[in-house]
Amino acid sequence: MATTRRALRRLLVSGNWKMHHDHVEALHTVRDLGLRLGADDVADVDLSVHPPFTDLRTVQTLVEADALPLALGAQHCSAHDRGAYTGEVSPQMLARLGVRYVIVGHSERRHLFGMDDATVAATLAAVLRHGMTPLLCVGETTDERAAGHTEDRLGTQLRAALAGVAPEAVATMVVAYEPVWAIGTGNAATAVDAEDACAFLRQVVAEVAGDGAAGSIRLQYGGSVNGDNAADFLAEPDVDGLLVGGASLQAASFVEIVRAARTALPPVRP
Repeated sequence: MATTRRALRRLLVSGNWKMHHDHVEALHTVRDLGLRLGADDVADVDLSVHPPFTDLRTVQTLVEADALPLALGAQHCSAHDRGAYTGEVSPQMLARLGVRYVIVGHSERRHLFGMDDATVAATLAAVLRHGMTPLLCVGETTDERAAGHTEDRLGTQLRAALAGVAPEAVATMVVAYEPVWAIGTGNAATAVDAEDACAFLRQVVAEVAGDGAAGSIRLQYGGSVNGDNAADFLAEPDVDGLLVGGASLQAASFVEIVRAARTALPPVRP
């Protein structure tokens, strides 16, 4: 299935801003991105940016007004459409804002805010219900990796999230392998680490949703990605993109990664 990547799967580079940039800073960053990105940069690479909730309307307006080659993304949402859930944001609200991708189950949501596998699955279903694309995050901790439990952990997280999801919906999704031990530490996994994990995840998708879904779903690597290592990850046959944290906060460093993605493989046409 990996060998069909060039025919079926465009690269996707996503910038997760986490809790950085107010709406004014977001405006300047996205405007700078628009000025730096050329047509060649996005001919074979899809891009998404995931600002904080308070920035979404500002970014949406700029992207649409200037026809920028960026998809609007969110970092999280509620599993509920509406109700007494103080502090949460509804997927319905995000869809009305033109959000295309929603990160689901990021390790920081899991470990800092207690998001369990059942909540991840319910949130993923809500994102799909409103016509958006889930960007599902899975990954192991340092202790789990040291104990040799990487595949057990990844398999458990992925199977729980995909339970009950129709194969045709699975095929449209994005799954990001983000080893917890590499996020924000400067200790990126090797390209071989990323490929091994993504190949395993594609195998699980095939078991759960069939070979068609496994051949179409896009798998990203996330964890201390930068312009120096991006091309190495994307040269691997099962790594279809990158989930970028700190290096996405500045337009110059994000564009450097986008250009590495462009040159990592021969041109990919949809």
